[in-house]
Amino acid sequence: MEKNIEVSLLFDFYGELLKPSGKKAIDLYYNEDLSLAEIADETGITRQGVRDSIKRSEQQLFEFEEKLGLFKQFSKLEQGLDEISALALEIKELSQDTQITELADVIIEKSGSLKD
Repeated sequence: MEKNIEVSLLFDFYGELLKPSGKKAIDLYYNEDLSLAEIADETGITRQGVRDSIKRSEQQLFEFEEKLGLFKQFSKLEQGLDEISALALEIKELSQDTQITELADVIIEKSGSLKD
């Protein structure tokens, strides 16, 4: 996975655990797509200070994931729900029994609502 995407996803999971300055720097850099200079202007710290804050916060995000594994678990659950939906759709398409197709619809709906 590309690092920028991975950091953004980890930020969604663990952003609240970062110090406010690191949280703001990561948000502005990855989510708002601001340059280091733009972030420095907005926050009133040096460009090097912004870079250090981002690097430190990135490292913390990766450490949180290494220790807690919430993103990995979430991805695994999401993949499982996709597989369940695909199997239920296949059952629905292969079955001539209306009760079975209705149950397949319920499974597809429930697994979709769990992802939302």
